[in-house]
Amino acid sequence: MRASSLAAVVTKEVRQTLRDKRMMALLLVAPTIQLCVFTVAVDLEIDAIDTAIVDLDDTQESRREIAALVADGMLSDAGRHRSVDTAMHALVDGNVSAVLVFDRGFARVRGRGEGTAVQMIYDGSDPNKGTAAASAARAAFGGTSASPVAVRYLNNPSLDTAPYMIPALSGVILLLVTMIVAAMGLARESERGTLEQISVTPLTRGEFLLGKLLPFAAVGVFDFLLALAVGGALFGLPLTQPLGPVFVVLPIFLVASLSLGLLVANVSANQQQAFITGFLVMLPLILLSGALTPLSSMPAWLQQLTWANPMRHFAALTRAFLLRGASLSEVWRELLALLVCALAFFSAALLSFRKIKE
Repeated sequence: MRASSLAAVVTKEVRQTLRDKRMMALLLVAPTIQLCVFTVAVDLEIDAIDTAIVDLDDTQESRREIAALVADGMLSDAGRHRSVDTAMHALVDGNVSAVLVFDRGFARVRGRGEGTAVQMIYDGSDPNKGTAAASAARAAFGGTSASPVAVRYLNNPSLDTAPYMIPALSGVILLLVTMIVAAMGLARESERGTLEQISVTPLTRGEFLLGKLLPFAAVGVFDFLLALAVGGALFGLPLTQPLGPVFVVLPIFLVASLSLGLLVANVSANQQQAFITGFLVMLPLILLSGALTPLSSMPAWLQQLTWANPMRHFAALTRAFLLRGASLSEVWRELLALLVCALAFFSAALLSFRKIKE
């Protein structure tokens, strides 16, 4: 390899990059914005665990203990319930992360220092929060005459991390296949001049896009099924829940992801730009989805912005279906939000794609 030839290529690439305003924005402006966002969004500390409280004892002693439990902020009072059944329904819905039950006779048992009259019931599908909730409950009673609180974990009693992560990681795989790869494929057509040739044929814009995107959607479905199979066989992902709701959500998420890929292709002049732009879009989608870190650790204003993130809803819905056995009616808010995201991105993608005329 000749040094002069290498220098010429390097010089050419540097000059071309400096002249490309979009590439300079991707290289300089976007990373700065992402650094600021990720600094406040990525927080591994777990706090403010939403907890449904059931005080069946309803005495001065039980009310005092409840006030002490929620005083430090680790367990957040998410509402009082008259029965364990209604509190458990809120847990399955995903509205709360834990249920704290003070059984009848708590004051009497506490005074005698024997027996257990407090239960902490937690959805073990999130092992990090489960461990934190158990520690907070045990610590609250550790220095009193009451017996240690009884902690029960649902769905994932061993608190393994893999079953919690696999549903979200399957969404990451779908983003990679359907958004970035599709965006690069469409950008390649534009780079080679294929789109200009297609524009003079009877092929319509819808036919072209459907023909280009359907194969990526099929690959995405296959990869999702592969993730479930590998997760169940190697990492203990429970596959005992009905999979019907999962396959209602999957095509909606694919529409959102493919539409994002089309938008990326529309603002990219070549495959290199599509690749970089795709990753710059994918990183915040993942980090602001609650897939890796809890949404509750983010600032309130940033939590509101995550409602426009389809990855957030896909991760929440697949975890609810696969780990908690939730039904579509129990998670209708997340489902509706995902549908709105998919329709919005699909409409924006079609409106922005002008390289082929109808």
